Amino acid sequence: MPSTTEPVEESIEKVNDEIAVGSDLEFQRRWWRFERVIWVVFGLLILADLLGFFGRGHFAKVRLRTSDGSMDVQYERIERSATPSILIVQFGPSAIHDGKVRLWASESIVKRLGAQRVIPEPSASAIGDAGISYTFPSGAAPASAQFALEPLAPGIYTLSLRVPGSEQMTMKILVMP
Repeated sequence: MPSTTEPVEESIEKVNDEIAVGSDLEFQRRWWRFERVIWVVFGLLILADLLGFFGRGHFAKVRLRTSDGSMDVQYERIERSATPSILIVQFGPSAIHDGKVRLWASESIVKRLGAQRVIPEPSASAIGDAGISYTFPSGAAPASAQFALEPLAPGIYTLSLRVPGSEQMTMKILVMP
């Protein structure tokens, strides 16, 4: 029995009698809405990055001061793993005794936040009491010390600093990948 073939009837309109194009206006509107949402999300991500919510911007930088004025600390609360940053400690007149400044830092400054170097080089340092005690020579106020940090891994880390006889300053630092 011979098979009969019938031409396929196209229900889709042709453009210039050449190409069959279909249109689904409802799908197109949903797609346009999806694109607008994606553009807004991308715009917000770029804005958050520029403002420092992912590190290295206005909102990432913090400045803290003890109530007695013995210490003023500048650091980045949001850092990137394996990326250098600087933590600056400025000492007030009440922190300087006999031409020296002593600073205790919790062990996380080396173990978690990867302190690479200290500027100026301390005249003495001692490990103990769950941290490191640094002694810096100082002539007059304001004296300062800089810690070059390079965090080893992502996470939320706590860093504590204290000048003997003053209150302890505790900071939380978010290290992102």
